[in-house]
Amino acid sequence: MDSADFRTKRRHIPIAREGLPYILASAFTTLVLAQLGYALLALPALVVSLLILHFFRDPLRWSNAGADDVISPADGVVIRVEETREEVFTLSPCRKISIFMSVFDVHVNRAPVSGTVQGIQYRKGRYHSAHKDQAGRNNEQNRIWIKRQDGRSAVVTQVAGLIARRIVCWPAVGDTLIQGERFGMIRFGSRLDVYLPGASEVLVKKGERVFAGESILCRLK
Repeated sequence: MDSADFRTKRRHIPIAREGLPYILASAFTTLVLAQLGYALLALPALVVSLLILHFFRDPLRWSNAGADDVISPADGVVIRVEETREEVFTLSPCRKISIFMSVFDVHVNRAPVSGTVQGIQYRKGRYHSAHKDQAGRNNEQNRIWIKRQDGRSAVVTQVAGLIARRIVCWPAVGDTLIQGERFGMIRFGSRLDVYLPGASEVLVKKGERVFAGESILCRLK
C-alpha cells in the first residue's frame, strides 16, 4: 500500500472505524427494544451501547517528544521492563517494555517512532491472559518492524488476550509512519510489547500508566 494512500484512508474521526459495526448493531438493538416498549431491556442495551462507544473512542493526541524519544504505542499500564533479545527482525539485544491495555483503555495503537515499515509478521496463537509471561510467546500476535532514517529500529508486537481476539494493522511493508500516527488497534484491549535498542534509556517503570501518542517510554542512545 502506498504511504500517501495509507494516510488518506485513515483520516481522523473520533471513533475507531473498526468499532462502527458494533456501535451500530448495539444502537439498533436499543432502538428496536425501545420502539417495542421493552423499557427494562432497552435500558441495559443503551448502557451496553454507551460502553461500546467508549471502548472504541479515538481521541486526538499530541506529544513534546524530542528527536531521540520513543513514545508509547498504547494506552495502559507498564507491566514489564526487561532486557532481552528481539528474535524475529533485528535479532539483537534490546530493551523490552510491555504495556497492558484493559477493556476501558483506548484501543488504537500509534507508532512509537517515525520510520519505514521494514517487516510485518502475523502469527496465530492461543489466548492466555495478557498479564502472563506465556502470552508474549504463545498468543495470537502481530509484529511490526519500524526503521528510522538513522538506522535505529523499534519493533512493536500487538498481542491478543483473553477478550481481545482481533488484531488490526493498517500499514504494509514499505509504508512510512510518523511518530504518533495510528497504525492499528486490538479490539477490546490486551497488550503491546515494544522492543528498543539495548542502549536505550528507559524512562518508565513497572506500574506506571502511559498514553499512546503522548507518554515518552525511553530515549534512544
